[in-house]
Amino acid sequence: MRKPCCEKKKTNKGAWSKQEDEKLTQYIQKHGEGSWRSLPLAAGLHRCGKSCRLRWVNYLRPDLKRGNFGEDEEDLIIKLHALLGNSRFSETSGSKHV
Repeated sequence: MRKPCCEKKKTNKGAWSKQEDEKLTQYIQKHGEGSWRSLPLAAGLHRCGKSCRLRWVNYLRPDLKRGNFGEDEEDLIIKLHALLGNSRFSETSGSKHV
């Protein structure tokens, strides 16, 4: 059985430095997303692949929207909730209708 990647020796844990963010961003801009398990070594990072993927997806992606919802986004959320109800509303979180 393979060890989880984040339990390997010499793997940084905790807060990301600005330099690490820059390395990850530059690597992905040049090579694209994917192959998260091999990315840290190729990018010169002492992080596990899962940590790199989560950092990119949740914080560094250029298309990541921050801040409040716009009026059109609020309207869409209300319409989708009315259409789907509470039980299926969580499915809308991945929706790219906006």
